[in-house]
Amino acid sequence: MTAANELLKLKEGEIQIEASQLRPGVHVRLPVQWMDHHFMFNSFVIENEEQAQQIAAMQLPKLFCDVTRCKIPPLPKPLKPAPPDPEKIAEEARLAALRVVQMAEKVARTKVMSELRGRLDTAQKHYIGAAKAIGNAITSFDANPGESVRQVTLVSEQSTAALLADPDSAIVLIAEKAQADGHAAHSLSVMTLSLLLGKQAMLPPEALHALGISALLHDIGKLAISSSILRNTSRNKHEEAVYQEHSRIGYESALRSRRLSQPVLDAILHHHERMDGSGFPDHLTKNDIHLAARVIAIANRFDNLANPIDYRKALSPSEALATMWSKEQSAFDTVLLQLFIRAMGVYPPGSIVQLTDGRVGAVVASAMTDSPLSPQVMIYEPEVPRRQAIIVDLAKDTSLKIDHPLRLQGRPDEELDYLLPRRKLNWFHMENQS
Repeated sequence: MTAANELLKLKEGEIQIEASQLRPGVHVRLPVQWMDHHFMFNSFVIENEEQAQQIAAMQLPKLFCDVTRCKIPPLPKPLKPAPPDPEKIAEEARLAALRVVQMAEKVARTKVMSELRGRLDTAQKHYIGAAKAIGNAITSFDANPGESVRQVTLVSEQSTAALLADPDSAIVLIAEKAQADGHAAHSLSVMTLSLLLGKQAMLPPEALHALGISALLHDIGKLAISSSILRNTSRNKHEEAVYQEHSRIGYESALRSRRLSQPVLDAILHHHERMDGSGFPDHLTKNDIHLAARVIAIANRFDNLANPIDYRKALSPSEALATMWSKEQSAFDTVLLQLFIRAMGVYPPGSIVQLTDGRVGAVVASAMTDSPLSPQVMIYEPEVPRRQAIIVDLAKDTSLKIDHPLRLQGRPDEELDYLLPRRKLNWFHMENQS
């Protein structure tokens, strides 16, 4: 059965209605392809009388209504057709002209969305390549430290340059375990989040370069730790002691390379230190912890909360930020944590949210600082091809708001296939902040 024929079929819970039964508050589904009409959605609740008139002017052979979504029932069917009305004919002509203008606006919106996706695709290719390079650099670090440091430095410089030189584009990290080593995926995620925080903290370019290298190499000591210990989320006292050795092992390995600066070495050694002294390996406090280590500690903890070993325990980005602020604040540099939350936004990219009209979407770009509750959201609309997915800027479309964030666990597979097809959070930041 063709897609067009599928659109003409009644869905469960729907009734067929006529255009004359439409009025504000009635739900309607248009049985045509998304690009063949000028409305934002195929299925929606009519907001005003003009929308009802616009649908009637389309003269579609069928209309469908889900009565459970209606705020008010459809009008009764007229007993007989209304006679021709010159005023109605003139109104239909006006609506037809308006439809042409609105279709042009829809095509323009689609072009903007296509350009955004193009930038994201470019960034994705960069990060997949970076993941491969970092995977090789980490695994061969002890055997060939010179080449490993060269590769890590190159990835850091490219990523830092992109962040600084193109502030209006999306900065994406694809931590895709299907195409990258697990250590590399995590390291890239921590690097991107660290650079995002470093930029928010207005660190100079040379400090950002060093920060990127530090973040990429922060876990190289884990290569010497058994995977059974690394993947064990319920380590006993002995196993935890072995696990905590990865910071010092990584530091010693980096020190032997004789190719890394002292700030980078300090960050590798102390990225698990905590401001209240509860961290390891040296139980440092406050300013005794190097700035880069404090930055990486925040990025590392966030990624571990949002992308844990056991995905069933994953927190939504909003929940991860809330946990760090409300339950773990004493462990981190408070000023840096505030800057991190500001950089990520109330609803960080990758968040799955429910809007006030009941629709579900994925946040794809951070909100501007003067509208922190209004990010850009890609809407789950199965009748719209994913490559043409509707992206709504809530700062401009004031009729919609985020009602509440959702957790990935328990969401339907088809929804996640559409919004987050890799089942892995795609982080990117639209740099519209002051």
